[in-house]
Amino acid sequence: MKLYITAGSPYARMTRMMVIEKGLQSRVSEHLAQTRVADSPYYAISVSGRVPYLICEDGEGLEGSVAICDYLDSLVGEPLLARPSPSEALAVTRLDARATSLLDGLAVWFRELVRPADERSPTVIQHEHARAERLLSWWETQIGHRWMHGPFNHAQLTLGCALAFALKIRGFEWRPDRPALAAWFEAFSCRPSFAATEPPASRKQPPETPK
Repeated sequence: MKLYITAGSPYARMTRMMVIEKGLQSRVSEHLAQTRVADSPYYAISVSGRVPYLICEDGEGLEGSVAICDYLDSLVGEPLLARPSPSEALAVTRLDARATSLLDGLAVWFRELVRPADERSPTVIQHEHARAERLLSWWETQIGHRWMHGPFNHAQLTLGCALAFALKIRGFEWRPDRPALAAWFEAFSCRPSFAATEPPASRKQPPETPK
């Protein structure tokens, strides 16, 4: 199987972690995709041009981090990603959605910051900064939920990759005022799959976030 990624994508990192968590390294090879450029040859592989994108064993493609993680989880052994009981489903769906909202907003914010200075939107930057602050403060109050401390699941995976990605925004320090969330992230960071998928230090950094 072929997994198309970009080195710094937090969405791709989720799937890369799952490859390691499931012991599929010998069956899945990573390929760097050229995205957000005109006429990239990658568009002949993935028409959306997004990552991650997996060419499955049957030759068909699969897009989206959640779908790819679920597929990888189904390939060998017992499922790793926990599923909620019917009585917990709504609460877990809420956690999944809030983790995804945080990651999506951070991605928009980061992308705006790395544009040339004369192409950045101060409105977008301000909006996404505020969204991140609100969501991180919400997570500080909710990180004690048992779903975030039990068996590995989508919400943990998404939140962990989102919090790591937030650290890539230079000058944005979310941890000092959120000790519970910071402690959770420190524990999550101890997973070998997390350490093995750390983006390269040479990745382009955005300018420092205004205080």
